[in-house]
Amino acid sequence: MAADTIHLFLNPTAGRGRAGRRQPRILELLEKSGVPIEYHASRSVGDLEAQVLRHVDAGVTRIVVAGGDGSVHEAVNGIMRSKNNAALGVIPTGTGNDFAKACDIPLNWEHATQLLGDRIDAEGAPRKIDVGRCNDRFYANGAGIGFDAKATRIAQSIRLPIGDLVYLLAIFRTMLGGIASPRLRITTGDYTWDGPLTLATISNGPWVGGMFHIAPMADNADNRMELLIAKPVTRRRILTLLPKLMNGEHMQEDEIIHQPVTSLSIKAEEPIPSHLDGEVQPLQTDFQVAVLPSALDLL
Repeated sequence: MAADTIHLFLNPTAGRGRAGRRQPRILELLEKSGVPIEYHASRSVGDLEAQVLRHVDAGVTRIVVAGGDGSVHEAVNGIMRSKNNAALGVIPTGTGNDFAKACDIPLNWEHATQLLGDRIDAEGAPRKIDVGRCNDRFYANGAGIGFDAKATRIAQSIRLPIGDLVYLLAIFRTMLGGIASPRLRITTGDYTWDGPLTLATISNGPWVGGMFHIAPMADNADNRMELLIAKPVTRRRILTLLPKLMNGEHMQEDEIIHQPVTSLSIKAEEPIPSHLDGEVQPLQTDFQVAVLPSALDLL
């Protein structure tokens, strides 16, 4: 199996263009493993997903993606939408790299590439991780509704080369427009929330936005996800909560509600913003969310 071609999909714009600049070195390091590499560049939003889907449908069994959480999101959707199975390897070259953190993948991209090449050469068995599904889309790390989705959209418009701080700046800019508290009805098992809130997240991994330890208990191989609800808060309260969110010390705060879940239904009175793995979704009123246990093989 080690001689089978590895298909590398790279988003040149990931990490504010760092992924594209690193492409020659990534190829060099992977080729040292002795495995044939076929390289594919993403040309636009959605192109990486379409390419992965096409290749997995054609029988490719091992996919490597070099990029950030958006690239991982597209690769996971490409794999999950296929009629065939394929294992995924990840080289983190994005801004937040939340999925890499959740999977204990080194954030040093050269080290991560070398380790991945070594595992492929040694024919190491993939490990199973869970995948989330929200309506007709899949996600690897987390889904968010409300305030964090608005902040995510603003973060994508910021072009400053400030790394993870782009998400913190986006939060401050989001606060300038006021803190919306949409009314949602969330139903999961025996628990129901019916009322206004600042945000709801359904986490498969512990981190969002690169620097926020939103769900410290999250484990993407435990066959469940973590629902966190933040009750309505003021701008001042958000400022006091931010340091706790960064350190994972917010779980005991009065505004935070936590429920482990395997599936849930969310209904809003009017279309509201949401994101999957940091990718902004169309405004929606209905969200059907479920965990797919051990659905993805990770190289």
